[in-house]
Amino acid sequence: MVDSPIRKIIHVDMDAFFASVEQRDDPSLRGRPVAVGHGASRGVVAAASYEARKFGVKSALASVTALRRCPELIFVRPRFEVYKDVSGQIHEIFARYTDLIQPLSLDEAYLDVTANKAGIETAWKTAKAIRAAILEDTGLTASAGISYNKFLAKLASDHRKPNGQFAVTPDMGEAWVETLPVSRFHGVGPVTANKMKRLGIESGADLRTKSMEFLQRNFGSSAEWYFAIARGIDNRPVNPNRIRKSSGSETTFDRDLTEPGEIEVGILKMADDVWRWCDSRKTFGRTVTVKIKYGDFQQITRSRTQPSVIVTQENLRRSAIDLARTVLPPVKGIRLVGVTVSNFGEASAQGSTAGETKLPIFAESQAA
Repeated sequence: MVDSPIRKIIHVDMDAFFASVEQRDDPSLRGRPVAVGHGASRGVVAAASYEARKFGVKSALASVTALRRCPELIFVRPRFEVYKDVSGQIHEIFARYTDLIQPLSLDEAYLDVTANKAGIETAWKTAKAIRAAILEDTGLTASAGISYNKFLAKLASDHRKPNGQFAVTPDMGEAWVETLPVSRFHGVGPVTANKMKRLGIESGADLRTKSMEFLQRNFGSSAEWYFAIARGIDNRPVNPNRIRKSSGSETTFDRDLTEPGEIEVGILKMADDVWRWCDSRKTFGRTVTVKIKYGDFQQITRSRTQPSVIVTQENLRRSAIDLARTVLPPVKGIRLVGVTVSNFGEASAQGSTAGETKLPIFAESQAA
């Protein structure tokens, strides 16, 4: 960092993206609590509007729980092709301002604007211009965080949501991190946050007091990351060529299944979802993983790595079914199945190599 200029990083995050698209396209939904997902008893919320969030409705919440919290909640079936198209529009806007774009999902990305491609005076004004362009071109709002590294920019984008932006400058980064709960930190999930709480770590200030030795003893390989972010340090570059490691799809059944034939139909559908993504991008993998979740939420996976990449739909289907049959007939009802392909490599039949797609796969079944 001594020999390089201070980086200018913007993290752009769309506001309630899926739900906002639905409200944009259907005026009757505007101002009302909306959940994208399947409202059946076994469904899960994929996204919630801000009106719904006021009632505690959020993504990954069971549909029945969401309806209990908000009886007026309106469920809308997901339209992932539409979301992908809108995401494409948004990424075209990003490209006007920088060549260094690292997508994280359909609705958020890191932008490195240090080179100032657009010739705008400051990163703050660049973020405002990007958000204005998104609103003009798509009718949707976005929030932005601006800082000198990715960790702080991502934290900052959540600070003025919705439809706002916040900057963390180099002279305030360390002190600002100390004021935040560790549960907000990227890389600290609910399980880790609870463990930290048991160890007396609830804020960034608490985390900073812990030695590297303490962190290594309690958090292993994550110790260096926690030690750094407690001091506002993150030297990761914005990487537009980050390699995608896998692609998968999963579905939750309307009821727990015990009949092997019905379960295999679900496996084949998920394999076909994944194949469409692989084939459209000519990105193929060697490892197939089947995920099984039972009615009591116990989860198991079965994986197999092939000698060469899988370049036909039939081979993927066969591999997935063979793995599923190692646990069929099931010892108890199955509520969810999933199929993932990973270990991407050269596909000799197509002469292609794997690379990251800027728009990750989203099968409709993932909202189930």
